[in-house]
Amino acid sequence: MESLSPNLFVKDINETIEFYKTLGFNLVMTVPETGDFVWVMMTCGSVSFMFQTFASLGDTLPDVSRTGGGSLLLYIKLKNIRSLFDSVKDKITVLQGLEKTFYGATEFSIKDNNGFLLTFAEDEQ
Repeated sequence: MESLSPNLFVKDINETIEFYKTLGFNLVMTVPETGDFVWVMMTCGSVSFMFQTFASLGDTLPDVSRTGGGSLLLYIKLKNIRSLFDSVKDKITVLQGLEKTFYGATEFSIKDNNGFLLTFAEDEQ
C-alpha cells in the first residue's frame, strides 16, 4: 500500500471546496473540468481528500448512505498547528480547542460543513 485518499460524499460540493480552502487545501482536480462538479480532489501538503456528490452516485452504489457526516473522524498530522488553529478558529466550528494530550500531541478538533469530524495533531517538542 502506498497511500490513502478518502472519497467523502457531500451534499454541496462548492460549499465543501470553500470550507477546505479555509483550512489551506487547494483544488487540484475536478470532474467535469468546468461547470457543475460532481467530484473533486483537494490537497494540502501530502494530505488528499476526494469529495463526490451523493447525486452523482445514482443507483451505482446503493450502500452509500445518503446522509451527511457520521461516525467518521479523520486524524491529520501536520506542522505549525498553532498557526493553522489561529487562522481558522473564528471561521469554522471548533469542537475542541488546542490541547496537549497524554500521549504528547497537541490537537484540536473541528466539524466540517458536511458533519465530518477532523482532528489536527502535531507532535510538538
